[in-house]
Amino acid sequence: QVQLVESGGGLVQAGGSLRLSCAASGRTFSVYSMGWFRQAPGKEREVVARIGWSERNSYYADSVKGRFTISRDNAKNTVYLQMNNLKPEDTAVYYCAAALPPSMKFDSWGQGTQVTVSS
Repeated sequence: QVQLVESGGGLVQAGGSLRLSCAASGRTFSVYSMGWFRQAPGKEREVVARIGWSERNSYYADSVKGRFTISRDNAKNTVYLQMNNLKPEDTAVYYCAAALPPSMKFDSWGQGTQVTVSS
């Protein structure tokens, strides 16, 4: 497993942008699939985006397509989530997670960072 630490959350007005970062420990970061998930109050945790070893292997939830971009810098052991045109419904705690292929089970999780979008 890897240790993950998220940062970059905060309060932003609707239409604004935030960039979340997730720093990972360990020397084998590049082999991990990484994902961003979120959980809003009273709702189940849902996947927002995930990325394989290459940015060509990316997936986005329909609700964020065209607004969010996941990327990774393997030299810095960091994965990012650029969030543009934020909406109030994006308000949630955002979590970074890692899965070691070939398993797609995300079993390493960060502590989460709060994103609040005001209308």
